[in-house]
Amino acid sequence: MTKDEFAARLKNACASVAAAEQELTEIDSRFGDADHGLTMAKIAGAVSRAVERSEGGIQAMLDDAAMAVMTLNGGSAVPLWNTWLDGMQEAAPEGEEIGVSGLQAVFAKGLEELSGMSGAKVGDKTMMDALIPASETIAAFEGSSEAELFTAAARAAVAGAEATKQFTSRFGRAKSYGEKTIGTPDAGAVSMACFFRGLAQI
Repeated sequence: MTKDEFAARLKNACASVAAAEQELTEIDSRFGDADHGLTMAKIAGAVSRAVERSEGGIQAMLDDAAMAVMTLNGGSAVPLWNTWLDGMQEAAPEGEEIGVSGLQAVFAKGLEELSGMSGAKVGDKTMMDALIPASETIAAFEGSSEAELFTAAARAAVAGAEATKQFTSRFGRAKSYGEKTIGTPDAGAVSMACFFRGLAQI
């Protein structure tokens, strides 16, 4: 996969997140601050613009995306997404080509860095409920097609986000609502699932 092909997937991912702004706002309004949709639209826009303008290789592109997010004012999603993207760039190749093994290294490092910051696990009703299964699917992928890798990851992320309906919130403002949060998906997991769905579009 070339840098341009990866960039196109990232821009599709951002478009998928931005398109879900109203849905994310509605979900977050039930037990949160109702700002997740707006925050994710800002993040998606910043990442998309950074990817579009980046002039270096793949590592530089992901670094530019992380830096663009870091400068945003917004909710708790901003530092989380910055950390995730920054972790990914650490393992990215400097050149303009990346294959399955390279993508596996990139997403593994992103998860490692974010896990260290977040502390959340599957079942805690956070963005990690979508990111962890997607990342584990990427790590376990044994094929040679980047397209198939992203398709499998998207399926895992969507399933993970859907599963959050069954969980009680254990982080953030929603934590205070306890079992009342059962039946509502986690907005962070839904936005992450949207991102992975977009990555799989091309």
